[in-house]
Amino acid sequence: MAGKHYAGSIENLSPAGIYLVTAPTGNSADFTPEALLTLKFTLPSGEGVDLNCKIKWSYLTPPHGFTNSIGLEIINPPASYSTSLRSLK
Repeated sequence: MAGKHYAGSIENLSPAGIYLVTAPTGNSADFTPEALLTLKFTLPSGEGVDLNCKIKWSYLTPPHGFTNSIGLEIINPPASYSTSLRSLK
């Protein structure tokens, strides 16, 4: 997925994983299980974070299949992510 960028919404997050729904793409070929990607987003503190992730599962979101639902495993999350996540509880 090098060089490709997709917008999306984080629907759920945990210390080890993230559930993400992409903006409409019309294509799920880029989201195959075991593929690696970098998820970039902003923490509530305003700090940007890059998470290295592995796709665990993905499917076209019903009913129309314009978006993708993706389950990500976070690989070695930075301390800033873990600290921020604890502050959300």
